[in-house]
Amino acid sequence: MRIKLSDHFSYGKLLRFTFPPMVMMVFTSLYGVVDGFFVANFAGKTALAALNFVYPLLNILAIFGYMVGAGGSALVAKTLGEGEKERANKLFSLFVYLSTFLGAVLAAVGFFLIEPLLSLLGAEGEMLSNAMLYGRILLVSLPFWNLQYLFQIFFITAEKPKLGLYVTLLAGVTNMVLDAVLIAVFNWGLAGAAIATALSQIVGGGIPLVYFFRKNTSLLHLGRTRFDKKATIRAVSNGSSEFVSGISGSLVGILYNSQLMNYAGEDGVAAYGIMMYVSMVFIGIFFGYVNGSSPIIGYNYGAQNLPELKSLLKKSVILLLSGAGIMFSLSMLLAVPLSTIFAGYDPQLYEMTLSGFRIYSVSFLFTGIAVLGSAFFTALNNGLISATLSFLRTIVFQVVFVILFPIFWGIDGVWFSIVAAEALSALCSAIFLLGMRKKYGYA
Repeated sequence: MRIKLSDHFSYGKLLRFTFPPMVMMVFTSLYGVVDGFFVANFAGKTALAALNFVYPLLNILAIFGYMVGAGGSALVAKTLGEGEKERANKLFSLFVYLSTFLGAVLAAVGFFLIEPLLSLLGAEGEMLSNAMLYGRILLVSLPFWNLQYLFQIFFITAEKPKLGLYVTLLAGVTNMVLDAVLIAVFNWGLAGAAIATALSQIVGGGIPLVYFFRKNTSLLHLGRTRFDKKATIRAVSNGSSEFVSGISGSLVGILYNSQLMNYAGEDGVAAYGIMMYVSMVFIGIFFGYVNGSSPIIGYNYGAQNLPELKSLLKKSVILLLSGAGIMFSLSMLLAVPLSTIFAGYDPQLYEMTLSGFRIYSVSFLFTGIAVLGSAFFTALNNGLISATLSFLRTIVFQVVFVILFPIFWGIDGVWFSIVAAEALSALCSAIFLLGMRKKYGYA
């Protein structure tokens, strides 16, 4: 039976509705994981370090699609809740076309700027050439990468989360199969990894584009629209927290790589990349849940169904705290086998990865609530609070701690900085959620 945004959500129904976007985010995260696995085992740690070095720069460009998707989806869901379906579809079309245009422009600019940027950040020699090769291939598919991020959210607003899951699964399988063929069989190395990821992004962004242009059974379809300056500003400002989170997360990743190059060289960058692969999967579950629940929150806020809004927040807190405990336990149990899979070929890299991963795993206890706070206020169309929480989490706390902690604890300080940043972010989210409960009626 189809679940609607207007339904009352029990724990079971909420999990059924958010399960597809959780799996979608996990599979999207697996792109980098699969690339990293094949590159590490078939191309070596210099190629792995190059991949990890350039990826944050590429993600900065792709995050524009996530920003337009998150902010635009909240506005479209609210408009649907107010009963204005025709306007909601015009807004949806506007945001899709805007994301496509931004992706094309950024791809063209990035193609020429990637070499000087990588050089400025410290890449040189073989690492620089590898990073440029991987980056320029992925820039070709950047418009589809933007669309993939956007459609992952809008499939949920369109009440078609399962269809979004199927598309993401197809894109993920495309990436995995092509990685195996191009890297392990044809021995194309880093170029093979980039081609596999680029083609999977074309699948993930292209199929939804065709679906929404055709007549379909969802709440949304693509058609004629006009530029709406006010709606665009609202969507962009409302999605600014996702933009801040994505941009700052990538910038912080660049800073982490720089610190690790100073304290541990290429091994440090490679170890950090391995931990990011695993954490992206775990954190993807949190982001998948908030992406899945945000349209429900936005719809009920637009409809002024305040008892349901209160119920959704309470259930979300309980589910995310429970998930955090499970993820922490799993990460501690899997630390040895995962470190072996990605770094077992190099004893020094293996020991560094295992030690860091055990410290890093503690951060999962706090990430769920830290992510929920920002996403909840995005769904309420309060971009300012949402962006503030994202800014504190990814810029203020992580930057300050990753600069200070290594002074006292060396490379372990890098891992401890992530734990401390997530803990403080969770505390800030809790403070804002409690402080704004009367204003939004979920007291």
